[in-house]
Amino acid sequence: MPELPEVETTLRGIAPHVVGQRILRLVVRERRLRWPVPEAAEAEAPGQTVRRAARRGKYLVLTCDTGSLILHLGMSGSLRVVPADRPPQAHDHVDIVFEAGHCLRLDDPRRFGCVLWTRDDPLKHPLLRSLGPEPLGPDLTGAYLHARARGRRCPVKHLLMDSHTVAGLGNVYVNEALFAAGIHPARAAGRISRARWERLVGAIRAVLEDAIGQGGTTLRDFVGGDGRPGYFQLRLAVYGRAGKPCPACGTPIRAVKLGQRATYACPRCQR
Repeated sequence: MPELPEVETTLRGIAPHVVGQRILRLVVRERRLRWPVPEAAEAEAPGQTVRRAARRGKYLVLTCDTGSLILHLGMSGSLRVVPADRPPQAHDHVDIVFEAGHCLRLDDPRRFGCVLWTRDDPLKHPLLRSLGPEPLGPDLTGAYLHARARGRRCPVKHLLMDSHTVAGLGNVYVNEALFAAGIHPARAAGRISRARWERLVGAIRAVLEDAIGQGGTTLRDFVGGDGRPGYFQLRLAVYGRAGKPCPACGTPIRAVKLGQRATYACPRCQR
């Protein structure tokens, strides 16, 4: 599933091709995505110019003159900039066609993505308004996480993957950040000191920035806005490496299930 680095990589890939561009039309081949593509998007987006492209958590927001398109890649989706006359493939469900002759094409085999339209402030949309702070922004601090975790018995991994606590973190990068900070994923969130939370915030930022620099992680389907895969999977320390030696101490990495999600940790380095 595309996580924050993959969405950020997509944003950086598509932004130069969409910002300042006038929308000619929306081509909706399959309306039945995670939520139906609203007819208002087809009716109101044409003729408008994209003024800004941004990311909020795992959502992309294209702000136009009198409304905004909100897009999500779902579990296996990708957005690519292609010539508008390129024949669509089986899972190319939506095109945002620009007057310049190219389009932003959503390919989504599992149809868990979305293309929505709002006339209001997109950050107040129900999908975005309750998201926690951005992990690369100034609002995510050790003090904030320490306060959120106070009295909580849930595993620290669960707290970090709650989008109301932190926006955009997913399974791969939470595993990697916890390893980098030396914290076991199953440790109760309320039993982590503020100093360790501060270290974890630093690890989260370092892992995400490294992943963005590598173009994200390609585990199955992800490609960036230019159609290229990400390469961070070559740098994974624990995720998907059950039984392989820990890069720090050589102890075999262990895999367990936490909340039905695959979880990886070094039993020696992470406490």
